[in-house]
Amino acid sequence: MSVDKHLLEILVCPVTKTPVKLLAKDKLAILNREVDKGAVAYVDGSPVDGQLDEALITEDGRTLYRVSDGIPVMLEEQGISANQVPGW
Repeated sequence: MSVDKHLLEILVCPVTKTPVKLLAKDKLAILNREVDKGAVAYVDGSPVDGQLDEALITEDGRTLYRVSDGIPVMLEEQGISANQVPGW
């Protein structure tokens, strides 16, 4: 289930208020490879413990948020710093 297009138009990062967009599938694949390696953690320090089906990324490319069953998880402590992914 994908995020509703109308919802995407109004969603912003809860910290910076930067608009978000869907993460491209090729970038999602790279992120999930790093998740599988145990190399990705949430802002609160807990590991991202499973692959993401979808994710949102801030337009400045700094922060990611997982999407679970079409619902964006836009909690500050559940953000994922994009600098954890090599080559971005």
